[in-house]
Amino acid sequence: MPKYVYSFTEGNKDQKDLLGGKGANLGEMTGLGLPVPPGFTITTEACRFYMHHGSNPEELAGQVTAAIDVLEATFGRKLGAASEPLLVSVRSGAKFSMPGMMETVLNVGLNDQSVLGLAEFAGDERFAWDSYRRLIQMFGKTVLDIDGDLFAEALDAKKRAVGAASDVDLTAADLQDLVATFKAIVAGQTGQAFPQDPRAQVDAAVVAVFNSWNTDRAKIYRRRERISDELGTAVNVQSMVFGNLGPDSGTGVAFTRDPATGHPGAYGDYLPNAQGEDVVAGIRNTLSLDDMAKIDATSYEQLRQIMTTLENHYRDLCDIEFTVERGKLWMLQTRVGKRTAAAAFKIAIQLVDEGLINLDTALDRVTGDQLSNLMFPQFDPSAAKRLLTKAMAASPGAAVGQAVFDSPTAVQWAAEGRTVILVRRETNPDDLSGMIAAVGILTARGGKTSHAAVVARGMGTTCVVGAEALAVDPAARRFEVGGVTVAEGDVIAIDGSTGEVFLGNVPVVASPVFQYLDEGLEKALAGAGADGPAAELVMAVHRILGHADAVRRLKVRANADNGEDAARARRMGAQGIGLCRTEHQFLGDRRKLIERLILAHDGAVRAAALDALLPLQRQDFIELLTAMDGLHTTVRLIDPPLHEFLPDLTQLSVSIAKREARGQIVSDAEHELLVAVERSHESNPMLGLRGVRLGLTVPGLFALQVRAIAEATAQLIRSGLSPKPEIMVPLAGAYVELDLVREEAERIIKEVSESEGEELFIPVGCMIELPRAALTADEIARAAEFFSFGTNDLTQTTWGFSRDDVEGGFFDRYLELGVFQVSPFETIDVRGVGQLVERGVKLGRQTRPEIGLGVCGEHGGDPASIHFFNRVGLDYVSCSPFRVPVARLEAGRAAIAVAEGSGTA
Repeated sequence: MPKYVYSFTEGNKDQKDLLGGKGANLGEMTGLGLPVPPGFTITTEACRFYMHHGSNPEELAGQVTAAIDVLEATFGRKLGAASEPLLVSVRSGAKFSMPGMMETVLNVGLNDQSVLGLAEFAGDERFAWDSYRRLIQMFGKTVLDIDGDLFAEALDAKKRAVGAASDVDLTAADLQDLVATFKAIVAGQTGQAFPQDPRAQVDAAVVAVFNSWNTDRAKIYRRRERISDELGTAVNVQSMVFGNLGPDSGTGVAFTRDPATGHPGAYGDYLPNAQGEDVVAGIRNTLSLDDMAKIDATSYEQLRQIMTTLENHYRDLCDIEFTVERGKLWMLQTRVGKRTAAAAFKIAIQLVDEGLINLDTALDRVTGDQLSNLMFPQFDPSAAKRLLTKAMAASPGAAVGQAVFDSPTAVQWAAEGRTVILVRRETNPDDLSGMIAAVGILTARGGKTSHAAVVARGMGTTCVVGAEALAVDPAARRFEVGGVTVAEGDVIAIDGSTGEVFLGNVPVVASPVFQYLDEGLEKALAGAGADGPAAELVMAVHRILGHADAVRRLKVRANADNGEDAARARRMGAQGIGLCRTEHQFLGDRRKLIERLILAHDGAVRAAALDALLPLQRQDFIELLTAMDGLHTTVRLIDPPLHEFLPDLTQLSVSIAKREARGQIVSDAEHELLVAVERSHESNPMLGLRGVRLGLTVPGLFALQVRAIAEATAQLIRSGLSPKPEIMVPLAGAYVELDLVREEAERIIKEVSESEGEELFIPVGCMIELPRAALTADEIARAAEFFSFGTNDLTQTTWGFSRDDVEGGFFDRYLELGVFQVSPFETIDVRGVGQLVERGVKLGRQTRPEIGLGVCGEHGGDPASIHFFNRVGLDYVSCSPFRVPVARLEAGRAAIAVAEGSGTA
């Protein structure tokens, strides 16, 4: 027979899948001999049965009865009895902590008779009636689905009637009247009396907790935390103990170390003569644990001993809830405590130095997201702020500057020494110069992988996107939000870690961790102070990141398009360049040259454009290869669709039509340009003439880039450097496409080698970003010396999504419906896109066992995706320079997970 109920004496901390986190830890504390109020746990399996069948399993009722019988025998009291009644709490407890997301019902077992027995047992009539009204209110709202405002309004009305300032001023008689009112609300709303059968209360409360797993707020929380909807929650039924029975009673919460700073020592709050909800609600000012020592030294000393026991046992910061009932200490809950990013790193190293854990465990205790939070500046939390709106946090950091509404203004003002924030409805590639000039980017549209978000993260620029409340008017150079108008030049502040947008200046606190990663340990420690908390944090990050580098298998490269970004990536620990987007080198003044090259029908015009571009490209690669001297540098040949380099067809057509309508002269050259743009216009340019197709149809384009790479390499070799370029062909879908480009590239490399008198070895590979390429990787590998999986485009072409369109369209709805747990552009879709990557790896190595395999794009810096790439056997990931430390840390964590047998994505 299936077992659905476990006594606390049967559980342990390793059974979170079955008993949930709370039940598992209650069982663990019971096993340690700590004073835990007896109880039992109904398993997550029972919840899943209920979710799938709409009813409890047949065996559950009998098992709950047996468990209650044991509780009653243990206490010598009966559930809901008229004399000295046993009362229980019914609480949720999922595998992963979901604070406040699911339901709890306290004081279960009280009825019209047992309330009298509780009053006699406690010697406090007011306490008993207050407990009864709390049960009816909580049960009515949670179990019977009655509008909670009805109870709240009745409570307020009673306080007004008797002149009570707060709940605690109500007398026993007042509360007895309120119980009658609450019971009338229940009868009026449900057509039935409040249940007097204690067992019926328990059963109904259990079902209510099961149902609370699927409330809207619980679903939203799980999506945010990436918790599976299929896990279900356990239910903990625990005998009630009361901290509000007089001055020798109380309740509190304690931490074995400071969860905010990581500082060792006991931290917590205590309230004498109170229940746990009073601490959480903030109804009364709490006392410190030191104050508790003065009030009840015996209980305090016992608590401190238990805290030490638990931290040594769990080998981690513990969060503890406790109650003192008439001088008797009871432990109600413990869990590994949540902590800030800074505290996570510091506590991990403290525990290493104390001999409780090793460096592998310390590395596993921190995350890339936490490291990312430590890298970026933050607003001073104590500063006064005026919030305008809150949107999507796209790139962490804190930025303050004058609002500007176009890129030319951003560039001009930045050149004048002003600090600016670029505000746009959305950004496009033409905004790159303004994005570079700005300290922050704010858009009214877009998602986490929109253009603004992707580019901002790549540059390490603070960014907030999707601020739909903003009415941006670029023509008027202003935006409006909530009745406030912000004009160009007004100062705003954006928080890329929270998505908040503020009016006016907000002071910024610098990050010592970023200084360490960008400038080195010595400078960071000098700036942080030798013995202060900042220095402790820097050293903790240094030690853990160093261990990650020592254990990881995956190498970490960077996406960088120029020498400055490459140099920064190298300082951040990059082991090469995994993606140089050469199209970014053709923006600005060079765009006209590419336009002429693409539209040229005359060989002389094409040759002139190529001649003008060659020295510029050669210098680009000299700077890049110099910064990455001795490290592999993968250069992707020009990739974007034609429309990004050509005038907009609609704008050009309208401009010419208006001028002709006014009788103005339009030159032949302009008419020829319009004809050429019309000829090149594509309905779906992302799937049109781009990548390898562009190289094969526009004579000389790829040859120009290959020659520039080869000449730059030869020049650097002569100067004594050791450049290691690799040429990557984009969007290849067939062996023949790649082979044609490879043959031309090898011919040009040979020519340059002979003319320059230097031996050149420049591998040629390709991106795998089309499903066909992944499925035929064995064929393509015949012409490729390496693969780099372009998972951004691979995701688009696998799902049939246009990323720029869908993120601002139906993605939010898909997340709400559970189609996605997370955007597939943020974390790789393991079951779909991931299978293509895995197949591409397998097929590529079948043909060419020594083939190099990597990934570039947004997924290369995503912690969850890195674990997947490690598992399927890639050689490296490549990400933006500012994500390199995060990738290094997660690659180390992935290696440890594989070694421990849990290497899943």
